[in-house]
Amino acid sequence: MKAIRRFTVRPVLPEPLLPLGELARNLRWSWHAGTRDLFRRVDPDGRLPAGGDPVQVLGSVSAARLAELAADPDFLHALTEAAADLDTYLRGPRWYQEQPAGLPAAIGYFSPEFGVTAALPQYSGGLGILAGDHLKAASDLGVPLIAVGLLYRHGYFRQSLSRDGWQQEHYPVLDPDELPVSLLRERDGSPCQISLTLPGGRSLRAHIWQARVGRVPLLMLDSDVEENEPGERGVTDRLYGGGSEHRLLQEMLLGIGGVRALRTYCRLTGHPDPEVFHTNEGHAGFLGLERIRELAGAGLDFDAGLEAVRAGTVFTTHTPVPAGIDRFDRELVARHFGDDGELPGVDPVRVLQLGTESYPGGEPNLFNMAVMGLRLAQRANGVSTLHGAVSREMFAGLWPGFDPDEVPITSITNGVHAPTWVAPEVTRLGSARPAAAGTGGASAGTGGAAAGPGGPTGQVRGVGHTGDTGDTGHTGDTGHTGDTGQAGPLDGPEAWDDAARITDADIWELRRTLREQLVGEVRTRLHASWRGRGASEAELGWIEGVLDPSVLTIGFARRVPSYKRLTLMLRDRDRLTDLLLHPTRPIQIVVAGKAHPADDGGKRLVQELVRFADDPRVRHRIVFLPDYGMAMAERLYPGCDVWLNNPLRPLEACGTSGMKAALNGCLNLSVLDGWWDEWFEPDFGWAIPTADGSGTDEDRRDELESAALYELIEDRVVPRFYDRDSAGLPERWVGMVRSTLATLGPKVLAGRMVREYVERLYAPAALAHRALGPGPARELADWKARVRAAWPDVHVDHVEAVAATTPNGTAELGSTLELRVQVALGALRPDDVEVQAVSGRVDAQDRIAQARTVALKPAGGPDLEGHWLYEGPLALDRTGPYGYTVRILPAHQLLATGAEMGLLALPTVATGEGAGVLLR
Repeated sequence: MKAIRRFTVRPVLPEPLLPLGELARNLRWSWHAGTRDLFRRVDPDGRLPAGGDPVQVLGSVSAARLAELAADPDFLHALTEAAADLDTYLRGPRWYQEQPAGLPAAIGYFSPEFGVTAALPQYSGGLGILAGDHLKAASDLGVPLIAVGLLYRHGYFRQSLSRDGWQQEHYPVLDPDELPVSLLRERDGSPCQISLTLPGGRSLRAHIWQARVGRVPLLMLDSDVEENEPGERGVTDRLYGGGSEHRLLQEMLLGIGGVRALRTYCRLTGHPDPEVFHTNEGHAGFLGLERIRELAGAGLDFDAGLEAVRAGTVFTTHTPVPAGIDRFDRELVARHFGDDGELPGVDPVRVLQLGTESYPGGEPNLFNMAVMGLRLAQRANGVSTLHGAVSREMFAGLWPGFDPDEVPITSITNGVHAPTWVAPEVTRLGSARPAAAGTGGASAGTGGAAAGPGGPTGQVRGVGHTGDTGDTGHTGDTGHTGDTGQAGPLDGPEAWDDAARITDADIWELRRTLREQLVGEVRTRLHASWRGRGASEAELGWIEGVLDPSVLTIGFARRVPSYKRLTLMLRDRDRLTDLLLHPTRPIQIVVAGKAHPADDGGKRLVQELVRFADDPRVRHRIVFLPDYGMAMAERLYPGCDVWLNNPLRPLEACGTSGMKAALNGCLNLSVLDGWWDEWFEPDFGWAIPTADGSGTDEDRRDELESAALYELIEDRVVPRFYDRDSAGLPERWVGMVRSTLATLGPKVLAGRMVREYVERLYAPAALAHRALGPGPARELADWKARVRAAWPDVHVDHVEAVAATTPNGTAELGSTLELRVQVALGALRPDDVEVQAVSGRVDAQDRIAQARTVALKPAGGPDLEGHWLYEGPLALDRTGPYGYTVRILPAHQLLATGAEMGLLALPTVATGEGAGVLLR
C-alpha cells in the first residue's frame, strides 16, 4: 500500500552530539573535506557518497550508533574541533572585513537557480553552478551576500535513456524536510509567508526556506502551501517548466516576492538591509519594480524611485543570443500589474515601457526581461571579455548613436570555487611541497606510469603528508590558523604557486590515479544506465572492459542546445573510429549532457551520440553517461586528460566546465570562445580554429571545424600524450599540466571573480545608492526629464580647426590642432552637457577605431542667437589615416557614464571641415 503523505522523522541527538546538527545544516560541508570525513565516521556503512547529505545521514543513523558515538572520546574530540572551526569561519573577520570603509553593508543576490551541492538539486546548468560558486566564494571572503531564489519541488529533471537512446525525463518529488534547508519562521513560531496579488482577486502565497551556505543565507520561496489554489501551488514545481504564464509567475515570485522575503529575513534576524541588489540574469528583474513600489510608499514618484533603484542595482547577463532571453506577451504582463494585480498605484504603462524592445528589429508586442534588467540597473556586465563585447553589440540598440564599445556593459569573467571542484588527490599533492623542483625525474618513493595503453594500474605514492585527508577546509579552507580574514588557499592565487615545484613523476602518477577513478565511476554508472534501459546482467559483461586507465581520456559534458554541438565529433565517424581504436595510441571519450525537455532537436543529438557509443566496435572507448549533475562532475573533471568544448563562436558566454577541469590538471581543447578566448595560451591546451566568417554556412562551418578538431587530436594532442622519455614520462604533457595548475589556476578562481564584483561593481553601486536619497533622486529624475525634453534642440552647428601647429601645413605626429566648435543647447546650459572631441585612426569607411576622447571647454557666454563656443586642443598622437568628430552628451555627477541616457548629438555633413576625416 502506498502512503498518502511522507515526511522525515529526525533523530534526537544526544547532548554531546548536538554540534553535529549545526555542522549538517550548514552547506559548508559540501566544500569542507574535514566535515565530510566526520560524517563518514558517523555513517560507517557508507551512506555519504560524493555529494551526499549529512542531514539524511543523521536521519537514518540508529539510536544505538548515536549512543556509541556519544561515548567515543576520539570522535567527540574531532567533533569539538570541527564545531570550533565552523564557528571561527562564520564569525571571524575575513578579506571583506579588512577592506577600507565604504563597502556595502549587505548585497542581495537574486538568481533563478543555485547549484550549491547535489544534495540540493536546484540547478539545471552553468548559470546555477556559477551562482552556487559565487555564494561559496563570497562566504570564504566574508562578503555579506543574502541570496534569493525559488525552491522547486521537482528541481530540474532526472535524465535516463530508452533502449534506443532517446532521452527520458523524470521529476522526483523533493521533500524539504529531507533537504538541508529549514523553514523561516516568525517569532511566534508560525511559518513566514509572503503574498503576491494576482488578477481576479486571487493570491500567490509562498513560504521561505533557508539554506546556510557558509556565511551566506540562501532564501528560497516555495508556493506549495495549503492556502494556495492548485494552480498557484504548482508555480514553483519545476525549474524552467510550464508555459508563458507559469514562467511569468515564477519570475514575479522570484523578483517581487524575493524582495519581500529578503525584507522579512532582515526584520527577523537584524541583518542589515542590502544597499546593492545583484540580478543574476533577467529572470529576477521584477525586483526593481518592487523596490520602486517600496519607495513610492516613502513619497517618491515612479521616475525618482527608478533613479534611486538604478543606482544600487547590478545586472549580469549570461546569454550571447536573443533566443536565450525570456520574453513575454505585453498583454500578459499588463494583466498582472496595476490595480487588479501586483504593484497597485504603479502605472502598468510604465512597467511595460521598461521591457519594450524600442530599437530597430525589436518586437513591440513582447516584453523583454533582459531589456528591463538593463533599464533598471545602472551597472551591467557580461561574464567574459568576449561576452561583454557580444553583449554590447546585442544591446547596442538601447543606446542609439553610440559605438558598441561605449555601450555601458562591462565584463567580469566567471570563476569557479576551487575547494568544491578540486579533487582531494590534487590538494594532497600540492600540500606535499616536495623540495626538488619538478621538471623531470621521479621523487623518492614514486614510480613512473606505464608508457602506453594496457599497462599496469599505477597508484599515487609519495604525494601527501602521512594521514593527510585532503582537507581543504579546517586551517586550510580558512587560509589561516588565526583570524587573518583571508580566503582559503585553494581559492587564492598563492595556493597554486607550489605546482611549479611538483615533480614530473608525481604529476603523472596523480593523473593516472584520477583517470583510474574515473574509469571505475564510468563503469558503475554505465552499468546502472544499461540496466535502466532494460538490459539483463547477462548482456553486460562487456562493461568491465570499458575504458582503460592508460589511455588518453577526453571529456565533454554540458547542456545540449544545438550551438554547443554535442555531435561535432561524429562528423567523420570513420576518422573518429580510427582515433578510438588506434592500435598503439588510442583515445577514449566520456560524454554527458541533458537536453531541455521541450527541445526535441537536442534530444535527437543525444540519441545520435548514444547510438554511436552503443556500437560494439567502439563502446569500450566512448560512453554517454545520463543524468549529468554535480555528483558526476566531481569525478569527471579530475579524471579527464583533455576537456573538449566546441560551440559555435561566439555563442558560449563563458563555459566554466573547462575551468573546473583545468584546476585538476586537465588540458583544454576548445574553440576560442568564452573564457578560453581570453586566457588561451599554448601552455594550457589547444585552440580549435573557427570558420565563423559571414560567408560560411552552418554545414560547411561544421565540416571545416570538425576537420580541424580531428587534425589537432591526431597531430598535436595524441603525440604529446604518448611521447615518453626514458623513464616512461610524457615530459611535454606534464609540463603543460604544471603550467595549467600554476599559471591558469589563479585566473579561473571564483575568489578572483567575487573580488572583482566587489571592487568594480558592488562598491560603486553602494556609493551611488547612498548618493541617491529622496532629494537627489527627485532632482536627478527632474533633470533627466528636462534634458530629454530639450534634446531635440541640441546640435553641433559648426566645427573648425584653427591655429594648427603643423609644419608646412601638414599633419605630423606630435603636432596639435586647436578645435573651435559652435553648438546649440536649446533650453540647456553648459553645466548640463559635455562637448567632446573624439579622434583616432579611421578605416576605409571613415569609422574611428581605438577612439581617444577629450572634453572641450566653453569659451564665453552664448552669442545673440544662443550658440555656445567650445574650444580645445587635439593632439595628433598616431600616424596613418586619422580623423576626428565632435559630439555632445548629457553630463551630471550622478550619471555612471556619459552613455547612460542614450542621448548624443553629432555633426552633420554640412557642419564644417572637422566633421569628417582630417587627413589621409
